[in-house]
Amino acid sequence: MSYRIPERGRVDRSQPIRFTFDGREVTGFRGDTVASALLAEGNHLMGRSFKYHRPRGPVAAGSEEPNALIGTRRGKGQFEPNTRATMQELRHGLQTTSQNKYPSLKFDVGAVNDAAYMLFSAGFYYKTFMWPKNFWHKVYEPFIRAAAGLGVSPTEEDPDIYASRNMHCDVLIVGAGPAGLAAARQAAGKGLKVVLVDEHAEAGGTLLSEPQAVIDGAPAWDWLAATLADLKAAGVKIMTRTTAIGYYHENLIGMVERLTDHLDEVPADTPRERMWRVRAKQVVLAQGALEKPLVFHGNDRPGVMLAGSAQTFLNRFGVLVGKRPVVMTSHDSAWYAAFDLAGAGAQVQAIVDTRGEVRDDLLAQAKALNIPVKLGHTATATSGRLRVSSLRVNKVTGATVGAGEEIKCDAVLMSGGWTPSLHLFSHTKGKLAWDDDLTTFLPSDTPEDCVIAGAGRGLWGVEAALRDGAAQAQAALEALGQTEAAQGYSVTEDRPGTGVTHKELPTDRSPGKAKAFVDYQNDVTAKDLRLAVREGMRSIEHVKRYTTNGMATDQGKMSNINGLNIAADALGKKQPQVGLTTFRPPYTPTTFGAFAGYHRGSHFEVTRKTQIDAWAEENGAVYEPVGQWRRARYFPKAGEDMDTAVTRECAATRASVGIFDASTLGKIEVVGPDAAEFVNRMYTNPFLKLGVGKCRYGLLCGDDGFIRDDGVIGRIAEDRFHVTTTTGGAARVLNMMEDYLQTEWPDLDVWLTSVTEQWSTIALNGPNAAKLLQPFVPDLELTEETFPHMSCAEVNVAGTPARLWRVSFTGEIGFEVNVPAPLGRQLWETLWQAGQQYDICAYGTETMHVLRAEKGYIIVGQDTDGTVTPFDAGMGWAVGKKKADFVGMRGMARPDLVASGRRQLVGLLTEDGSKLEEGAQIVLDPNQPIPMKMVGFVTSSYDQGTVGRPIALALIEGGQDRMGETVHVPMPHRTIAAKVVSAVFVDPENSRLKIGAAA
Repeated sequence: MSYRIPERGRVDRSQPIRFTFDGREVTGFRGDTVASALLAEGNHLMGRSFKYHRPRGPVAAGSEEPNALIGTRRGKGQFEPNTRATMQELRHGLQTTSQNKYPSLKFDVGAVNDAAYMLFSAGFYYKTFMWPKNFWHKVYEPFIRAAAGLGVSPTEEDPDIYASRNMHCDVLIVGAGPAGLAAARQAAGKGLKVVLVDEHAEAGGTLLSEPQAVIDGAPAWDWLAATLADLKAAGVKIMTRTTAIGYYHENLIGMVERLTDHLDEVPADTPRERMWRVRAKQVVLAQGALEKPLVFHGNDRPGVMLAGSAQTFLNRFGVLVGKRPVVMTSHDSAWYAAFDLAGAGAQVQAIVDTRGEVRDDLLAQAKALNIPVKLGHTATATSGRLRVSSLRVNKVTGATVGAGEEIKCDAVLMSGGWTPSLHLFSHTKGKLAWDDDLTTFLPSDTPEDCVIAGAGRGLWGVEAALRDGAAQAQAALEALGQTEAAQGYSVTEDRPGTGVTHKELPTDRSPGKAKAFVDYQNDVTAKDLRLAVREGMRSIEHVKRYTTNGMATDQGKMSNINGLNIAADALGKKQPQVGLTTFRPPYTPTTFGAFAGYHRGSHFEVTRKTQIDAWAEENGAVYEPVGQWRRARYFPKAGEDMDTAVTRECAATRASVGIFDASTLGKIEVVGPDAAEFVNRMYTNPFLKLGVGKCRYGLLCGDDGFIRDDGVIGRIAEDRFHVTTTTGGAARVLNMMEDYLQTEWPDLDVWLTSVTEQWSTIALNGPNAAKLLQPFVPDLELTEETFPHMSCAEVNVAGTPARLWRVSFTGEIGFEVNVPAPLGRQLWETLWQAGQQYDICAYGTETMHVLRAEKGYIIVGQDTDGTVTPFDAGMGWAVGKKKADFVGMRGMARPDLVASGRRQLVGLLTEDGSKLEEGAQIVLDPNQPIPMKMVGFVTSSYDQGTVGRPIALALIEGGQDRMGETVHVPMPHRTIAAKVVSAVFVDPENSRLKIGAAA
């Protein structure tokens, strides 16, 4: 049976489009949505509810739709769950599937939950799964995980492209209904950049669904076409299919534009969606209002929908949602929906209104159309399995309901009035004011440069919206220096309604098995809300979380006001006393792709490369990501795997000389008269007396006393320090320094500058490092006497101005040469050529890790986990004993940080010579019952190196007192025994650091 009305709608009937729904081919027209096409063939059943698996159909016609969520597939890999059928436009080849059902939509075994509804009351997950003991992991959790979620997550890589752009404008208007169009007309042609956005495929808003108005003598759709043409000619940027998802500080609006979901053929390299970040001088919010459902038993059956949505499907898409509908309302607007459907050939079974009196003209028109009217009646139940078949109505008598009457129907069109769409306004932290007559919140003050127009502030009717849109836009323009009168409008055939929502008798208190739904998507009933109140919830935020009301993907658009009214009624309080839930971005569900934009694959993060990176690539380096840097991990020769290559690089470095690209180290210049005092306060070590030309290892802790970062700090001049940080910690350390400088010590005369990219850093390590470097530093003798370990100097290296450090992260004689970044590769190649006589070896980060581990040098973030103090790491020597203060000093004095039994860093050697896995757990007794007591874990583990056997570092409780003890590392197939040893495996006397000692 077709429900398509030939003479109605804006779809293009000359362009039929075929798509599939659950594998069945369906035909619609260009301009249809999936929902309108399915409704056109009489199919209201489009999904199943989340908790009870009840059959559900569309209740709305726009982005507020909570029920008709479908999976869509546009091509290989182009699958998306939870698409709103009411928003998805048709395109050839579109494949759609219903969700949350098994094995089929019409027969879903999950519907057994509906029969067991008494087990799923509000907060059931807090009560049901506590007993029997130990059942959670074995029974409950697997079941819940299998049942959780809406739709099915994509399993294929998304092939689509997503883009992002920035835009500045003078006036941004959100919503292209009557108010938004009038605002755009008011702002156009004045030399301003004006942008008008709307989430739908067409601009027009309510004019598309209620086209009866005559505006300035022109039919609504003719006026709309002429207005859009005029706006484009005046330079207004009109963006349809664009949703404003969030309103942020200083008039920043986030918007997502859908570019290709409606296209049959997508041009190559065309983004699917584009994220816009718009900074507007003035914003006009003209988002209109959302129709409020009525709450009664069975108000969720397919075929029960909002009256205004039925008008939209009829007048915009040419689809009659029912041939024998009944209208259930407490507001004038639903009467007009009944009149429109009757005019299209529907036999409206009745208009049922909870109010005892309505306007005479409404009664007269209903009589003229032979529509029965029942005033002072309310709905108490529906019947029907996969689609509504009848509505039970009862006469309201005082505070009770009288005897019931069954009205046969194939659709129920309900309206409980209208709620202004205030989500974006609320994002601005704007204040809301409760209106008793409208039983809703209205916008009040906002800290942003923003005005609200039309139904968004409680004004109903086309003429009121047009006039207010122009007036509010003019108010915004005056803030920009534009002064003139607001345009006026003349509208006939308007349908303003009374603007008053009757406080209907609650029909959600029905005893027994009644299910009156408030949140359709989460299956929250009025009984759940009342139960939450009985169980102690007093704030609407607590009620929301206890019941999940308003936590669906529609962000409470359909449920919040009804939920608040019911909770307030249960508490016996006024709504403002109960509170209002927080609206959060995004306004509608938004794809991860839109947020990611260009940041995917190799562009997910910016890949930073040093000046020496290209040389490493040319010489066969294997890379690893470190922070945002691409770093050479090792340099394999033919036939070598990583372990073989690393073992060779370690041996060559300790035997002669190795060269390493250390350019990625964070570098911060600390300059000013108080530079020494600042560094001394930030780091645990003493720095006030550090001489110019000297370096010192520095530990940086947080207020809690735990290690945050480390590095070597050199004093270049009395008022200048060159601070190095870990590669991944550069930005974090600079932010921490700036925070202390600006908020704790603003009296210090210090400047901080990130210079990480200014310097290329080349590290030379090994017994022959000084011999290799000396010919290139003619002005400085590299001897133990003239340039000892932990020295620094500004000299020329190979004719290039440089900062030369004598430091080591390998335990060998070591130098770090810092030269201006562009000269890094030139110096590297010079040293590489000169080093051939010493069998120089280029090594990567893996070898660096092994060499440092052999010396017991820590890597922050690998051998520390955010709970390690300097004393835990065996580095108490780095804490100044005589310092008056430093960051973390008080934290280290906490009783729990000086208590015995803390995890301490030690070395491990396995008894069978096997390599341990990093992260492996450590126990003392391998025979203890499960769950075992874990006393620590492996932080670093390496194979061979120069020790001749695998080594590991670990954090173990009381580790320093366990030297020589055997601990155990349980693995899936065996338990490995290991001896606790010193964390220093090579040269504990540090003799190899001296020039000439290890030659």
